[in-house]
Amino acid sequence: MSFSAEIKNELCQLPTDPNCRKALCYGMLRFARSFSDRSMVIVTEHPGFAHLAASVLAEECGVVVDLQTKITHRKQTPESCTVQIEGDDQRGRVLHHFGHDRTEVHGRINRENLQKPGCASAFLRGAFLACGTVINPEKEYHLEFSVVHMHLAEDLSQLLSEVIEMHTMPAIIQRKGSYVVYLKESEAIADLLTYLGAQNGSLELMQVKMVKELRNDVNRRSNCETANIMKTANAAAVQRIAIERIQKHLGLEHLSPELRELCVLRYENPGMSLRELGENLSEPISRSGVNHRLRRILEIAEALPPLEAESDSPDD
Repeated sequence: MSFSAEIKNELCQLPTDPNCRKALCYGMLRFARSFSDRSMVIVTEHPGFAHLAASVLAEECGVVVDLQTKITHRKQTPESCTVQIEGDDQRGRVLHHFGHDRTEVHGRINRENLQKPGCASAFLRGAFLACGTVINPEKEYHLEFSVVHMHLAEDLSQLLSEVIEMHTMPAIIQRKGSYVVYLKESEAIADLLTYLGAQNGSLELMQVKMVKELRNDVNRRSNCETANIMKTANAAAVQRIAIERIQKHLGLEHLSPELRELCVLRYENPGMSLRELGENLSEPISRSGVNHRLRRILEIAEALPPLEAESDSPDD
């Protein structure tokens, strides 16, 4: 299973809040292959999303939804799934439900559907499920939305820049008749995945990035064997993630002085061995002493909730 499919598996859950369910449904449709009085069609290779879309559309909009799956004879796995709303009356009812006019050709995002807490997150989750993909971070950092209309791509880029802290606006390019809104910065991608509700995918991306950085740093310093490099990198990556979780949810100032000092030293020096960490503390301790304190830090972090971008994001 691809990294993108794993992310979509994590996102295929309904919000408990009815306003957020409506926003999720709107995101799915607004970024579907077509969303007009003439055609409403979602096409996806992810069967879990197809069934979620068919279910939530029928429940939220009160319409009959047609779900079709094309099977390849060779693999006997879904090749593509189509979720479609047929009939002018039904499509008109859906447009009205989300505040759109039948005469719209290249509609924009109707922000009236995103006013309640958590609705922007649910809307963007629906958009990503409908037209988004993210590349395995082992290869490169790249997340994108493939959008049908230029104005819709511009609205999406603006919304993303508002909900996620970014140094620059998400980029837009044209590709094969579509407009692609994409992110290349690993931190922005991780923040967005967390905001959408894919905390596990975000943590996996962060860990891959840390392993890459640590591997490069260690390679520059020494000619250690690859096995030792990976062991050090993986351990330090887990420790740094734990320190970030403590900082965001608790604050390092609530730790004891000796744990707080070790947190700062480890975070600023991911390439240091346990022995080097112990030697650089204000009161030097042994390698086993450092290991004991790091275990305490990990235990504290494990007792905290997962990282979230906003406290008011809906419970999925």
